[in-house]
Amino acid sequence: MNVDLFDFHLPEHLIAQTPLLDRTASRLLTLNRNGCELEHHSFSEITQYLKPGDLFVLNNTRVIPARLFGVKPDTGAKVEVLLLKQEQDNCWEALVKPAKRMKLGAVVQFGDELKAVVTEERDMGARVLRFEFEGIFQEILDRLGEMPLPPYIKEQLSDRERYQTVYAKHEGSAAAPTAGLHFTTDLLNEIQKQGVRIAYVTLHVGLGTFRPMSAERTEDHVMHAEYYELSEETAALIRETKQQGGRVVAVGTTSARTLETAAQQHLNQELQACSGWTDIFIYPGYEFQFVDALLTNFHLPKSTLVMLVSALAGRECILKAYEEAVKEEYRFFSFGDAMFIYK
Repeated sequence: MNVDLFDFHLPEHLIAQTPLLDRTASRLLTLNRNGCELEHHSFSEITQYLKPGDLFVLNNTRVIPARLFGVKPDTGAKVEVLLLKQEQDNCWEALVKPAKRMKLGAVVQFGDELKAVVTEERDMGARVLRFEFEGIFQEILDRLGEMPLPPYIKEQLSDRERYQTVYAKHEGSAAAPTAGLHFTTDLLNEIQKQGVRIAYVTLHVGLGTFRPMSAERTEDHVMHAEYYELSEETAALIRETKQQGGRVVAVGTTSARTLETAAQQHLNQELQACSGWTDIFIYPGYEFQFVDALLTNFHLPKSTLVMLVSALAGRECILKAYEEAVKEEYRFFSFGDAMFIYK
C-alpha cells in the first residue's frame, strides 16, 4: 500500500501551537463508521456518545522533562538531547542534534552536575548515552530538563502540567498522549456517573508514535518499540465489558496500540495482565480485536497515526472527515481538536 494514499492538504496555520486555557474548550468532530456520518460538537459533548457499560481506557503515562541542552567540553559546540527510553543502569536511548558531532565516545556536559558519553550509534540520529552524575537522576532532570514539546511549538509552557493529562501517573514518556489533554477531573467524573467505567494502561510515548514514514510502501515501515503495561485490573474490566456487550473506547492512539498489542499476545486466550515492548504498526487491513471506538486528535498527512485511524474507520471515511476538518478549520496535532470514531 502506497504511503501517498494517506496524503491530504493541511494548511500550516491549522497546526495548533498553543494549548487552550480551558482543556474542554476544544471542538469535537464525531465520525460514525456506519455511513461515514459527521457531526460537529464542543468537546464536553463527548458524553452524548458514551453509553452505560462502555469502558473508557486512558493512558496514564507521565511526560518527563526529557529535553536537555549541553555542550561538548572539547569544542564548546552546543548539543540538544531528547531522551527516548531508559535502557539499563544509567543508559538512555536519545535523539541528539547535531548527530554528526556525537560519534562513539563523544562527551556532552549539562551544567556542572550531569555528563553523558555516547556508547552506541543508532539510526536516524539516535544514540545510546551513558550518564554520569551524583545524586538522583530524576531530580537532576527536573532541574536541568525542559518539557519535550513538539518542534512547531516555539515557546516553553509557563505551566509544565499543561502538557500532562490530569491522570498522568507513571513517568517515562518523551511526549504526551495528547487525546487525554482534553479532559478535566470533573468531566471524567461526569462520564463515570453515566455508568461508564474507566480503566488505565501505560504506554511510554517515544519515537514509535511520531516517527515519520521512512518507506514508500506502508508495509515496509518499521515502528520504534515503546514500553507498555496492562494490569490485571484493566484486563478484568476488558473481559467483563466484552462479555456484557459493552464497547471498549480507547482514548488516544497510544491506548489503542496498547490494547491491540495485548490482544495479539492473547489470541484465542483469555486476556491477562501483560507488559513489554511493542512495535505494533496498525494500518488498513488490520482487524481490531478490542478497540470498538476511538477518541483521537487530528494527525499529520502520511503519518502512521493517520493510517491507524484509517484502519478503524476506512481510508475514504477518514479522508472525508479530514477534508471536513480542514474546511471547518479544526486545530490539528498535539494541542488541537479531537475526533470521536464510533459505531
